[in-house]
Amino acid sequence: MTSPLETKPARIPKLSSSVHDINAEKPPFGSRFLTQDSDVWTQNAWDHVPPPEDQTETINASLARQRLVPVPDDDKKNYNAKPAKYWDNFYKTNADNFFRNRKWLHLEFPELLAAAEPHAGNVTICEIGCGAGNAAFPLLTANQNPNLIIRAYDYSTHAVKLVQTNTLYGSPSIGKIEAAVWDLSSLDTLPPGVEPGTVDIIILVFVLSALHPDEWGKAIANIHKMLKPGGLVLFRDYGRHDLTQLRFKSGRLLEDNFYIRGDKTRVYFFELDELALIFTGSRASPAQKTSTMTEVVDEDEDNESTSLPAPSQTASPSSHTLADTPNPGSDILSLSSPGSSSDVHHNLLRPLAHCLPHPLFTIEQLGVDRRLLVNRKRQLKMYRIWMQGKFRKVE
Repeated sequence: MTSPLETKPARIPKLSSSVHDINAEKPPFGSRFLTQDSDVWTQNAWDHVPPPEDQTETINASLARQRLVPVPDDDKKNYNAKPAKYWDNFYKTNADNFFRNRKWLHLEFPELLAAAEPHAGNVTICEIGCGAGNAAFPLLTANQNPNLIIRAYDYSTHAVKLVQTNTLYGSPSIGKIEAAVWDLSSLDTLPPGVEPGTVDIIILVFVLSALHPDEWGKAIANIHKMLKPGGLVLFRDYGRHDLTQLRFKSGRLLEDNFYIRGDKTRVYFFELDELALIFTGSRASPAQKTSTMTEVVDEDEDNESTSLPAPSQTASPSSHTLADTPNPGSDILSLSSPGSSSDVHHNLLRPLAHCLPHPLFTIEQLGVDRRLLVNRKRQLKMYRIWMQGKFRKVE
């Protein structure tokens, strides 16, 4: 029984982006900071939490178990032949109970809200892999720019239908939205209504992971072709050794770090170097990938800043960037040695097929978003790892 004197812990809002500018001298970090282990059950998520001591053993055991029973070769061909079919089934099954609007995008990517300002001018934003429009519609709702055009594309016919039947689609109060079926991995085919070099911003959130590694080159070529010179890709996707990767059971492994879910949709778990290679043709620089100690800056009663070191946030070069921020998971995103070829997909050790020569983009942000999610009722700790970046088309 709760004592009358006991109060429920106040919810600590997340006020800053999970990942920051790699060039910033004192970048902001997450605002939910675990300083006392005893406080872990007072919130449902914490930032900058180091992994448990046995995380390496957990990773090795999970991956070894998965490799014992991979997906049979004949089934691999079926899963890779028509992936849109499985996404169609996914959206049909989950149309009414799965999707949440991605309002967090406005915190992570303030460029979206800037484009929606009243005097932002002519701006075209494309959401690729739009699903039910969970990024497009929150942006459309917040929009005050009459010259903003939002284009939403997905290779699932049913997903596009969900967008087109949304009440906001037919009569947005300000701005314009269009949606159509299009496969990001199409060869030399841009989506309907898009001419080369006409898009300002592309939203690519949990999309690249759904493609087969052999399709990465075509995807990047299409993205590059759509964007204006200096155009921006806003990227977020699954990180290597995320909780969901380690939880996959036998019979789900298509190839290293690439899996088939129970609903037959595919998912890849990325390393930082892989993303750098995909977008720029080079690994991330050492300056981007090392961090010895994170700091959280609080304001004391005299409004003078005091720095508090984050516990156990020593980075391994193969796992961190200066863009590391809130959210834990593991300090060991890759168990291979820094700069080794085994931490990246073999497709990235040579020029990507169907892709123009690099460099195509520059990195404005590239980091690991780590979070400790807490199930307070069941007293469970869940370590999540996501990759986040901003890539600008070379002018």
